[in-house]
Amino acid sequence: MKTRLVALFSLAGFLAVCLPLSAHHGNAAYDESKVVVLKNATVTKFAWANPHTIIAFDVKDDKGNLVHWSSELGSPSALTLLGWTKVSIQPGDVITVYIHQSKTGNPVGRASQIVLADGTALKDSSGGGDDRTGGAAPKY
Repeated sequence: MKTRLVALFSLAGFLAVCLPLSAHHGNAAYDESKVVVLKNATVTKFAWANPHTIIAFDVKDDKGNLVHWSSELGSPSALTLLGWTKVSIQPGDVITVYIHQSKTGNPVGRASQIVLADGTALKDSSGGGDDRTGGAAPKY
């Protein structure tokens, strides 16, 4: 009985240590080698929530077809440190999105920077922040 109890507590301790390590994902799903620039994107939803802020937007492709995109950014607490607020973007806003697209080619990805209609640039907390030339983020 004592051996079983020790084994049970050992297993519980092992799981308690391992589960948090698998709780978060990396950026392996995104093509970090290039930035896709999506101009004149119209925001359809802005979800200021943990664990990731989400921006959904529509943009026309090269053929003029409307494509529905979804992009994740960092957590609200991390984005707040970079100048974001829960009202930085509203549905209907027209923005430019710099995004690392999914390796599958689907219209989803991790935004590295958003440029508002007035030219204000807001970068992501992941440290990307690529500008129009693919270099360092602009100074705010």
